[in-house]
Amino acid sequence: MALKHEPTAPHHSAQDALRVLETVARYTAGVTEADLVRHTGLRQERLTALLRMLRREGYVEQVADGAYVTGEALARLGSAEDREEALREKLQRILDRLRDSVGAAVYLSRYVDGEVKVTQYADGPDTPRVNEWVDFRSSAHATAVGKSLLTQLDHDGRRDHLSRHRMARLTSRTITSDKLLLSRLESQPPTVPVLDLQEYAVGTVCAAVPLTAGATAGCLALSLPVAHAHRLRRAADTLNRNAAPVLLSLTI
Repeated sequence: MALKHEPTAPHHSAQDALRVLETVARYTAGVTEADLVRHTGLRQERLTALLRMLRREGYVEQVADGAYVTGEALARLGSAEDREEALREKLQRILDRLRDSVGAAVYLSRYVDGEVKVTQYADGPDTPRVNEWVDFRSSAHATAVGKSLLTQLDHDGRRDHLSRHRMARLTSRTITSDKLLLSRLESQPPTVPVLDLQEYAVGTVCAAVPLTAGATAGCLALSLPVAHAHRLRRAADTLNRNAAPVLLSLTI
């Protein structure tokens, strides 16, 4: 199975942020913003926005003279001893913040060993998560999460997945034709959120955006009650614009 690497906005932001981090890490005594512009080749406005994000996430800190040094969050993720726990905590804080900014339950998913896996989520009393009435592993054809992950596989990878999971009709809107689904997955632009309009569960709509980190397909998704369906596209766009910190954390 191969992944289709088509860069998205979060991917570009994460790559630029990594370039900034690598430069900061080389200057243990600190590096100024002017020097960062020169060393990274990024535009001033772009660099300023990235530094703001990196400071918020704790990856860089600004010292008394205004120079930038690496932050505590970067040190924790760089430590082999507690990296897994540190990464999970870091991702959970980002997901909680995304939940509040989009006003919806938010999910982080990966495609692991040929299966769809929701690895973390953030919900709340006013942003309930979707009821997993059918295992997400066997319903990729009907969920925004599953379809987003499948779009990141090559054609053979998609066919392999569908050959192992029967495309059951979960609602009247569920696509059960593998030919139709494969056609839609093939034509799905990587920069446009994948939608689930009551295909998995009556009363729930979802959207997902891709997060390909290394050799693993991933995605960020959100779910809303159908009464809030009018907010879905705007919420998905907000999720996509703010996905870079998640991808960056997975990449470091």
